[in-house]
Amino acid sequence: MQQNEVVIRFYNTINEEERLQKKSGQVEFLTTMRYIHKYLKPGMKVLEVGAGTGRYSLAIAREGYEVDAIELVERNIDLFQSKVKPGDTVRIRQGNAMDLSVYNDKTFDITLLLGPMYHIFENIDKKRALEEALRVTKKDGIIFIAYCMNEPTLIQYCFQKETIWEDKRKGLLSEDFIWTPNENDAFSLVRTEDILGLTEGYPVHRLHLVATDGATKYMEEKVDGMSDELFDMYLKYHYSICERNDLLGASNHTMDILKKI
Repeated sequence: MQQNEVVIRFYNTINEEERLQKKSGQVEFLTTMRYIHKYLKPGMKVLEVGAGTGRYSLAIAREGYEVDAIELVERNIDLFQSKVKPGDTVRIRQGNAMDLSVYNDKTFDITLLLGPMYHIFENIDKKRALEEALRVTKKDGIIFIAYCMNEPTLIQYCFQKETIWEDKRKGLLSEDFIWTPNENDAFSLVRTEDILGLTEGYPVHRLHLVATDGATKYMEEKVDGMSDELFDMYLKYHYSICERNDLLGASNHTMDILKKI
């Protein structure tokens, strides 16, 4: 419960909509939608777990798909509902990723967890979220799971802002530089091996592991200032390299795409 309160407090104090509207904030969205469209077929039912303010759910619903959305934070739900238009085929509920009991087994063709793993610290709870996603997804259905990566945070914050010594003193970093969250942290950070390890033993086949924003955050101001022509070229480059193993751990966000078998 305390961790939920930390997450709620975080989203109550930031302008997530503003971040997503910048060119640098669009890269992750456009990349994720590009992969969703690889598997989205007419008549499919979609569930978004941790739907935030509805960016993905509304985009998919407005393409004519039936979408269910579940979100923890009331403020996000209010913003989401304020954007729903007549004819949008989306249903919104409050809840969390570890308890999807409002949905029946094998209901959805595609299940999106594009935010929950950012905020779940314990492996047992991450597995519970994965198990719930698997339960509500049909056989041969596709599950998309997004993660926040360890190294970009250390590079962009601990070193660039020179908090590394204080973070070490507070015990927030292990000897091998893995971020160890405390009770006031909103985000759980992982390395690529953590993503691969989480799904071991589950009935899934990995289709893609994607660096959804790649190098974007490292050159955020430059990307935001790009002309549309240069931004289009940057996206082409990004799409061509976003599954490279040598980029995955350096991307701020990485997405695991799984097929339930």
